[in-house]
Amino acid sequence: MGGAHGIAGRLAGVRERIERAARRAGRDPSSVTLVAVSKTVEPARILEAIEAGQRDFGENRVQEALDKIPRLPAVRWHMVGHLQRNKARRVVGRFELIHSVDSLKLVDVLDRLGRERGFVVRALVEVNVGGEASKSGVAPEDLPALLDHAAGREGLAIEGLMTVPPWAEDPQDARPFFAALARLRDRESRAARPAVRLEHLSMGMSHDFEVAIEEGATIVRVGTAIFGPRARPAA
Repeated sequence: MGGAHGIAGRLAGVRERIERAARRAGRDPSSVTLVAVSKTVEPARILEAIEAGQRDFGENRVQEALDKIPRLPAVRWHMVGHLQRNKARRVVGRFELIHSVDSLKLVDVLDRLGRERGFVVRALVEVNVGGEASKSGVAPEDLPALLDHAAGREGLAIEGLMTVPPWAEDPQDARPFFAALARLRDRESRAARPAVRLEHLSMGMSHDFEVAIEEGATIVRVGTAIFGPRARPAA
């Protein structure tokens, strides 16, 4: 499917919007990584995006991702959904970046798995800036303790923060939450913690990624704007 309504066309449109938002903020567009969120998207449609030059893809569910990955060319996979500790073993080594570290115990598990397998697991800490009970993520006031706990690990490197703000019809309503995450990053970056380097802000999705970029996002996670509305899972 070509044209503006196909995946390649929508992908080009998203890239243009990223570039414009970055330039509005006085930023280099190359400082923003686009992660195409491919949850529920079948491999043939992901392949269309790969053929259009997309190289970073995000998955929310471990089993769905592991079913797809062997069927597609080598690209960079991101785990953007909540990660249960008992599934961490299956994720480590298959994903470029884990966006959703949210507990001291998950820090311990990922560090141990990294050391066992002889490499460093790259991860972000998910912060629940909106304080929503329905969402994963560490509370902002608990972030320093989690970062302290992750410092100096040999098998785990924390490279930034991630958030999902409360849903609002107007993307501008997400701005205070993105700004709050950026402030947290700036504050915690002043502490010297080995193996903790808070260079990334993973924030912004199809609805609000331009606002997120204006507030400093280095990674945006865009699904619907690239792949179209998600199919309902089979009953």
